[in-house]
Amino acid sequence: MAECGRKALSLLEAARSRYESLQISDDVFGESGDDSSDNPFYSTSGDSDSDNYRAEPGEEEQQHKKRSSGDNESGHAGALGAGPPGTLSRSQAEEDGWTETLQDVTVPPYKETYGPAQKMPASATALDFFQLFVPDNCIQNMVTQTNMYAKKFQERFGSDEGWCPVTAQEMKAFLGFVTSTSVHRCESVLSIWSSGFFSNRSIALKMSQARFEKILKYFHIVAFRPSQGSNQGLYKIQPFLDSLQQSFNCTFRPSQTQVLHEPLIDEDPVFIATCTERELRKRKKRKFSLWVRQCTSTGFICQISVHLKDGQGTDGLSTLKNKPQLHSLVAKQLCQNISGKNTIIFTGPSITSLSLFTEFSKQEIYCCGLLSTRKSDCTGLPQCMLVCGSTPAQRGLSRVMMKGSMSLISWYNKGHFRFLTNAYSPTKQGVIIKRKSGEIPCPLAVEAFAAHLSYICKYDDKYSKYFIFHKPNKTWQQVFWLSISIAINNAYILYKMSDAYTAKRYSRAQFGERLVRELLDLDDCSPTQ
Repeated sequence: MAECGRKALSLLEAARSRYESLQISDDVFGESGDDSSDNPFYSTSGDSDSDNYRAEPGEEEQQHKKRSSGDNESGHAGALGAGPPGTLSRSQAEEDGWTETLQDVTVPPYKETYGPAQKMPASATALDFFQLFVPDNCIQNMVTQTNMYAKKFQERFGSDEGWCPVTAQEMKAFLGFVTSTSVHRCESVLSIWSSGFFSNRSIALKMSQARFEKILKYFHIVAFRPSQGSNQGLYKIQPFLDSLQQSFNCTFRPSQTQVLHEPLIDEDPVFIATCTERELRKRKKRKFSLWVRQCTSTGFICQISVHLKDGQGTDGLSTLKNKPQLHSLVAKQLCQNISGKNTIIFTGPSITSLSLFTEFSKQEIYCCGLLSTRKSDCTGLPQCMLVCGSTPAQRGLSRVMMKGSMSLISWYNKGHFRFLTNAYSPTKQGVIIKRKSGEIPCPLAVEAFAAHLSYICKYDDKYSKYFIFHKPNKTWQQVFWLSISIAINNAYILYKMSDAYTAKRYSRAQFGERLVRELLDLDDCSPTQ
């Protein structure tokens, strides 16, 4: 038993050393489980997200005869029945420049230094960090727009005797009440004034439930539709999103390695894990999609991109729904501010494509992405790398083909996983270290992808601590409270990287509770232990 313990410890230390060399925060070990089974990439079953495209017995031999006879009538793998649409036969791939001769690839040094853009004093409070993203002028705009909307509403539908114009102090308290649903994990913000389990008399006395409901009724970021761009479905939230994005850019410089992904935002992960399939079906689907660009060294969300799933106009995605162009468009929007810096981005199957990575390389953006024969745009890729035979390969075995600096990797780990990258040299080897399985050999690109994506998967659990449970019916309000959750997440990251954290080492939960009390302007702002 002791020997097994020492072996596990040595594997963990080896993993720690390798992940640190890949610029991974030590946090990946702080809250991880026994294995990375929650990460689709780490799945070791044949039914995993490796999306195996397997040739039928006999079909593989027929494909080989077609290749050897020089049957090049069609360049599409779909026409041959041997791979996803748009892929190339072996002869066409060789003509297009794909080769099994490997060459070393080196990414130039990063042209930026990463970390907070401004130094916060040791006396800075949780509210100070939050207001880097939601400053007083932003809150004052909410006050102005809410009062304007209330006045116009009452002119049209009759006066509301219980209403009086909201103040900036009340608006801060309003934000504090809703934010408290993330700290205390309650489904309804109105539970604060109830006599039930989620009641909170310590903050309920700050404002009456009737007053809170009045502010909630009239709350607005943009009271009236603008004369220009009136077809945009997000017009009620867009000015706030623009302001938030500008503050993200001004307060933090991300590391060289970043991830493009769609974070877990529908529900708290605990709910997802415990609810039944019927309960999931009953819940109303979101009418918007949100993608982020996230720093893999800190978890700081650098940029967000929000689009409506239905509707007319520039922010409607109905014309691109379920098509590769959708995620390619999103990726370009998320990366528009990082060109020329030698950034390395990691992408999932829906974004990974040869054409997008080639376009990014011209902008000095380097990529490493997981490929799926069902979800990815495989146009221009050799079909021989995407179709696997009926005989299982040896675990840890990999094949690589190159075109210029672009590498297409097929790696086997109880299922075929394929990667497209120009950020890591195919001649360099790495290893996947798992506590149960030990070391599994792989190309360096595979190890880097696993390390960075593992951190992001673990980070979803941490981010969920600031997930605001208040669920309004209006789409723009759903987007607003989600963006507030992201702002609180980023505020805590800046706090941990500042002298204020050295002075008072608050946990995520304590930081969130402190922020709520400061927004409510309570005298005792110390978090409960």
